[in-house]
Amino acid sequence: MTPFSIGLQVFMEIEPVVTSCINGYNVCIFAYGQTGSGKTYTMEGTADNPGMNLQSLRALYQEMEARKGLWSYAVTLSMVEIYNEVIRDLLSRDPQDKLDIKLNPDGSGQLHVPGLTSMEVKSFRHIKKLLALGRRNRATFCTNMNEHSSRSHALLTITITGREFSSGAITTGKLNLVDLAGSERVCKSGAEGERLKEAQNINKSLLALGEVIQALRAKQSHIPFRNSKLTYLLQDSLGKGNKTVMMVQVSPLEENIGETVCSLNFAQRVCKVELGPASRKIDTATAKAEI
Repeated sequence: MTPFSIGLQVFMEIEPVVTSCINGYNVCIFAYGQTGSGKTYTMEGTADNPGMNLQSLRALYQEMEARKGLWSYAVTLSMVEIYNEVIRDLLSRDPQDKLDIKLNPDGSGQLHVPGLTSMEVKSFRHIKKLLALGRRNRATFCTNMNEHSSRSHALLTITITGREFSSGAITTGKLNLVDLAGSERVCKSGAEGERLKEAQNINKSLLALGEVIQALRAKQSHIPFRNSKLTYLLQDSLGKGNKTVMMVQVSPLEENIGETVCSLNFAQRVCKVELGPASRKIDTATAKAEI
Protein backbone atom coordinates (compact mmCIF):
# COMPACT_ATOMS: atom_id res chain seq x y z
CA MET A 1 0.00 0.00 0.00
CA THR A 2 1.44 3.42 -0.95
CA PRO A 3 1.91 6.21 1.62
CA PHE A 4 -0.81 8.20 -0.13
CA SER A 5 -3.38 5.43 0.18
CA ILE A 6 -2.50 4.98 3.86
CA GLY A 7 -2.98 8.71 4.47
CA LEU A 8 -6.26 8.66 2.56
CA GLN A 9 -7.43 5.64 4.52
CA VAL A 10 -6.73 7.41 7.82
CA PHE A 11 -8.50 10.54 6.65
CA MET A 12 -11.58 8.61 5.56
CA GLU A 13 -11.91 7.37 9.15
CA ILE A 14 -11.80 10.87 10.65
CA GLU A 15 -13.63 12.74 7.86
CA PRO A 16 -17.09 12.56 9.52
CA VAL A 17 -15.61 14.10 12.68
CA VAL A 18 -13.85 16.83 10.69
CA THR A 19 -16.92 17.83 8.67
CA SER A 20 -19.17 17.86 11.75
CA CYS A 21 -17.73 21.29 12.60
CA ILE A 22 -19.90 22.62 9.76
CA ASN A 23 -22.93 21.59 11.83
CA GLY A 24 -21.79 23.55 14.89
CA TYR A 25 -19.46 21.20 16.76
CA ASN A 26 -16.01 21.93 18.18
CA VAL A 27 -13.46 19.41 16.93
CA CYS A 28 -9.80 18.77 17.79
CA ILE A 29 -7.48 16.56 15.70
CA PHE A 30 -4.03 15.86 17.19
CA ALA A 31 -0.86 14.30 15.80
CA TYR A 32 1.17 12.93 18.73
CA GLY A 33 4.45 11.02 18.96
CA GLN A 34 8.18 11.19 19.49
CA THR A 35 10.32 13.62 17.54
CA GLY A 36 11.05 12.36 14.04
CA SER A 37 8.09 9.96 13.92
CA GLY A 38 6.26 11.81 11.11
CA LYS A 39 3.71 14.09 12.79
CA THR A 40 4.34 17.13 10.62
CA TYR A 41 4.34 14.96 7.48
CA THR A 42 1.02 13.46 8.55
CA MET A 43 -0.55 16.89 9.09
CA GLU A 44 1.07 18.87 6.27
CA GLY A 45 2.10 16.24 3.73
CA THR A 46 3.60 17.36 0.43
CA ALA A 47 2.34 18.89 -2.80
CA ASP A 48 1.86 15.40 -4.28
CA ASN A 49 0.69 13.78 -1.05
CA PRO A 50 -1.45 16.24 0.95
CA GLY A 51 -1.68 15.72 4.69
CA MET A 52 -4.59 15.88 7.10
CA ASN A 53 -4.73 19.70 7.03
CA LEU A 54 -5.36 20.06 3.30
CA GLN A 55 -7.53 16.96 3.11
CA SER A 56 -9.70 18.26 5.94
CA LEU A 57 -10.08 21.70 4.39
CA ARG A 58 -10.86 20.24 0.97
CA ALA A 59 -13.57 18.06 2.53
CA LEU A 60 -15.06 21.07 4.33
CA TYR A 61 -15.25 23.11 1.13
CA GLN A 62 -16.79 20.21 -0.78
CA GLU A 63 -19.45 19.84 1.91
CA MET A 64 -20.20 23.56 1.95
CA GLU A 65 -20.47 23.57 -1.85
CA ALA A 66 -22.93 20.66 -1.65
CA ARG A 67 -25.15 22.76 0.64
CA LYS A 68 -25.07 25.84 -1.59
CA GLY A 69 -28.54 27.33 -1.88
CA LEU A 70 -29.58 25.91 1.50
CA TRP A 71 -26.88 27.41 3.70
CA SER A 72 -24.43 30.31 3.57
CA TYR A 73 -21.06 30.06 5.32
CA ALA A 74 -18.33 32.36 6.59
CA VAL A 75 -14.92 30.78 7.15
CA THR A 76 -12.07 32.28 9.18
CA LEU A 77 -8.60 30.86 9.71
CA SER A 78 -5.82 31.45 12.21
CA MET A 79 -2.44 29.76 12.72
CA VAL A 80 -0.34 29.90 15.86
CA GLU A 81 2.62 28.08 17.31
CA ILE A 82 3.39 27.62 20.98
CA TYR A 83 7.15 27.92 21.28
CA ASN A 84 8.78 27.79 24.74
CA GLU A 85 5.32 28.47 26.25
CA VAL A 86 4.97 31.62 24.14
CA ILE A 87 2.15 32.02 21.61
CA ARG A 88 3.25 33.25 18.19
CA ASP A 89 0.99 34.33 15.33
CA LEU A 90 2.20 32.49 12.23
CA LEU A 91 0.17 34.73 9.90
CA SER A 92 1.46 37.98 11.37
CA ARG A 93 3.92 40.29 9.64
CA ASP A 94 6.02 39.87 12.77
CA PRO A 95 5.56 36.30 14.07
CA GLN A 96 8.08 37.03 16.84
CA ASP A 97 5.45 39.10 18.70
CA LYS A 98 4.33 37.39 21.90
CA LEU A 99 0.59 36.91 22.40
CA ASP A 100 -1.37 35.74 25.41
CA ILE A 101 -4.72 34.13 26.23
CA LYS A 102 -7.40 36.30 27.83
CA LEU A 103 -11.01 35.94 28.90
CA ASN A 104 -13.51 37.74 26.67
CA PRO A 105 -14.58 41.01 28.31
CA ASP A 106 -18.24 40.25 27.49
CA GLY A 107 -18.56 37.99 30.53
CA SER A 108 -19.23 34.89 28.43
CA GLY A 109 -16.30 33.01 29.95
CA GLN A 110 -14.92 32.33 26.47
CA LEU A 111 -11.20 32.69 25.73
CA HIS A 112 -9.55 34.73 23.02
CA VAL A 113 -6.04 35.82 21.98
CA PRO A 114 -5.88 39.62 21.58
CA GLY A 115 -3.96 40.67 18.47
CA LEU A 116 -4.21 37.27 16.78
CA THR A 117 -4.60 37.42 13.00
CA SER A 118 -7.88 35.84 11.96
CA MET A 119 -8.29 35.79 8.18
CA GLU A 120 -11.63 35.45 6.43
CA VAL A 121 -11.11 33.08 3.53
CA LYS A 122 -13.16 32.87 0.38
CA SER A 123 -11.68 29.87 -1.38
CA PHE A 124 -9.65 26.71 -0.93
CA ARG A 125 -6.87 28.28 -3.02
CA HIS A 126 -6.63 31.20 -0.58
CA ILE A 127 -6.27 28.75 2.31
CA LYS A 128 -3.35 26.97 0.60
CA LYS A 129 -1.46 30.29 0.38
CA LEU A 130 -2.06 31.00 4.07
CA LEU A 131 -0.85 27.52 5.07
CA ALA A 132 2.35 28.05 3.10
CA LEU A 133 2.96 31.33 4.94
CA GLY A 134 2.40 29.68 8.31
CA ARG A 135 4.81 26.85 7.49
CA ARG A 136 7.58 29.32 6.61
CA ASN A 137 7.20 31.11 9.92
CA ARG A 138 7.28 28.03 12.17
CA ALA A 139 10.31 27.27 14.36
CA THR A 140 12.29 24.22 13.18
CA PHE A 141 15.86 23.20 13.99
CA CYS A 142 18.13 20.20 13.59
CA THR A 143 18.63 17.58 16.32
CA ASN A 144 20.27 14.15 16.37
CA MET A 145 16.79 12.62 16.02
CA ASN A 146 15.43 14.79 13.20
CA GLU A 147 17.08 17.03 10.61
CA HIS A 148 14.09 19.41 10.58
CA SER A 149 12.60 19.01 14.05
CA SER A 150 9.49 21.07 14.82
CA ARG A 151 10.31 22.82 18.06
CA SER A 152 6.79 24.06 18.71
CA HIS A 153 3.17 22.99 18.75
CA ALA A 154 1.38 24.27 15.63
CA LEU A 155 -2.37 24.95 15.75
CA LEU A 156 -4.41 25.57 12.62
CA THR A 157 -7.89 26.74 13.63
CA ILE A 158 -10.84 26.96 11.25
CA THR A 159 -14.03 28.62 12.47
CA ILE A 160 -17.15 28.12 10.34
CA THR A 161 -20.34 30.09 10.88
CA GLY A 162 -23.34 28.86 8.91
CA ARG A 163 -26.81 30.28 8.36
CA GLU A 164 -29.69 28.16 7.12
CA PHE A 165 -31.85 30.13 4.69
CA SER A 166 -35.13 28.41 5.49
CA SER A 167 -35.08 28.73 9.30
CA GLY A 168 -32.51 31.44 9.95
CA ALA A 169 -30.70 29.13 12.38
CA ILE A 170 -27.05 29.99 12.89
CA THR A 171 -24.35 27.43 13.71
CA THR A 172 -20.78 28.05 14.82
CA GLY A 173 -18.20 25.26 14.75
CA LYS A 174 -14.45 25.17 15.23
CA LEU A 175 -11.88 22.74 13.86
CA ASN A 176 -8.44 22.62 15.50
CA LEU A 177 -5.75 20.73 13.58
CA VAL A 178 -2.79 20.32 15.94
CA ASP A 179 0.72 19.22 15.02
CA LEU A 180 2.27 18.62 18.43
CA ALA A 181 5.98 19.04 18.95
CA GLY A 182 7.64 15.68 19.42
CA SER A 183 8.41 14.24 22.81
CA GLU A 184 12.09 13.49 23.13
CA ARG A 185 14.75 12.08 25.40
CA VAL A 186 17.46 14.70 25.64
CA CYS A 187 20.17 12.04 25.90
CA LYS A 188 19.19 10.77 22.43
CA SER A 189 18.33 14.02 20.68
CA GLY A 190 21.57 15.69 21.79
CA ALA A 191 19.72 18.89 22.70
CA GLU A 192 21.94 21.56 24.24
CA GLY A 193 21.61 25.24 25.05
CA GLU A 194 18.50 26.70 23.38
CA ARG A 195 17.52 23.28 21.99
CA LEU A 196 17.60 21.90 25.55
CA LYS A 197 15.29 24.68 26.75
CA GLU A 198 12.94 23.90 23.86
CA ALA A 199 12.92 20.18 24.69
CA GLN A 200 12.15 20.87 28.35
CA ASN A 201 9.22 23.13 27.46
CA ILE A 202 7.91 20.63 24.89
CA ASN A 203 8.01 17.74 27.36
CA LYS A 204 6.44 19.90 30.09
CA SER A 205 3.50 20.90 27.88
CA LEU A 206 2.98 17.31 26.70
CA LEU A 207 2.94 16.24 30.35
CA ALA A 208 0.27 18.89 30.99
CA LEU A 209 -1.76 17.50 28.08
CA GLY A 210 -1.48 14.06 29.65
CA GLU A 211 -2.72 15.45 32.98
CA VAL A 212 -5.75 16.98 31.26
CA ILE A 213 -6.46 13.66 29.53
CA GLN A 214 -6.18 11.83 32.86
CA ALA A 215 -8.49 14.31 34.60
CA LEU A 216 -11.07 13.98 31.82
CA ARG A 217 -10.83 10.21 32.00
CA ALA A 218 -11.37 10.27 35.78
CA LYS A 219 -14.27 12.76 35.34
CA GLN A 220 -12.66 15.09 37.86
CA SER A 221 -14.49 18.29 38.75
CA HIS A 222 -11.33 20.34 38.07
CA ILE A 223 -9.53 19.91 34.75
CA PRO A 224 -6.03 21.52 34.81
CA PHE A 225 -6.32 23.32 31.47
CA ARG A 226 -4.26 26.26 32.72
CA ASN A 227 -1.14 24.19 33.35
CA SER A 228 0.12 24.95 29.83
CA LYS A 229 -0.60 27.39 27.01
CA LEU A 230 -1.44 24.43 24.75
CA THR A 231 -4.25 23.01 26.90
CA TYR A 232 -5.51 26.46 27.93
CA LEU A 233 -5.80 27.56 24.30
CA LEU A 234 -7.66 24.36 23.40
CA GLN A 235 -9.93 24.38 26.45
CA ASP A 236 -13.10 25.06 24.46
CA SER A 237 -12.41 22.09 22.17
CA LEU A 238 -10.97 19.49 24.57
CA GLY A 239 -13.53 19.34 27.33
CA LYS A 240 -16.97 17.87 27.74
CA GLY A 241 -19.28 18.03 24.73
CA ASN A 242 -16.55 18.27 22.10
CA LYS A 243 -15.07 15.83 19.58
CA THR A 244 -11.40 14.82 19.78
CA VAL A 245 -9.25 12.49 17.67
CA MET A 246 -5.60 11.73 18.41
CA MET A 247 -3.40 10.16 15.73
CA VAL A 248 -0.34 8.58 17.31
CA GLN A 249 2.81 8.28 15.22
CA VAL A 250 5.43 5.65 16.08
CA SER A 251 8.89 5.00 14.70
CA PRO A 252 9.56 1.63 13.00
CA LEU A 253 13.15 1.60 14.31
CA GLU A 254 14.04 -0.96 16.98
CA GLU A 255 16.23 1.62 18.74
CA ASN A 256 13.11 3.71 19.41
CA ILE A 257 11.10 0.92 21.05
CA GLY A 258 11.09 2.74 24.40
CA GLU A 259 9.54 5.88 22.91
CA THR A 260 7.10 3.77 20.89
CA VAL A 261 5.84 1.99 24.03
CA CYS A 262 5.41 5.36 25.78
CA SER A 263 3.42 6.73 22.82
CA LEU A 264 1.17 3.66 22.67
CA ASN A 265 0.56 3.82 26.43
CA PHE A 266 -0.47 7.46 26.05
CA ALA A 267 -2.79 6.50 23.19
CA GLN A 268 -4.37 3.82 25.36
CA ARG A 269 -5.14 6.41 28.05
CA VAL A 270 -6.66 8.75 25.46
CA CYS A 271 -8.90 5.97 24.11
CA LYS A 272 -10.46 5.52 27.54
CA VAL A 273 -11.57 9.14 27.86
CA GLU A 274 -15.33 9.67 27.54
CA LEU A 275 -16.37 13.25 26.78
CA GLY A 276 -20.06 12.40 26.60
CA PRO A 277 -22.46 13.46 23.83
CA ALA A 278 -21.10 16.25 21.63
CA SER A 279 -22.80 19.64 22.00
CA ARG A 280 -23.88 21.54 18.93
CA LYS A 281 -23.47 25.31 18.90
CA ILE A 282 -26.65 26.57 17.26
CA ASP A 283 -28.63 29.78 17.69
CA THR A 284 -32.28 29.24 16.84
CA ALA A 285 -33.47 32.55 18.31
CA THR A 286 -33.71 34.12 14.86
CA ALA A 287 -35.70 31.19 13.53
CA LYS A 288 -38.12 31.26 16.49
CA ALA A 289 -38.66 35.00 16.07
CA GLU A 290 -39.76 34.47 12.49
CA ILE A 291 -42.27 31.74 13.28
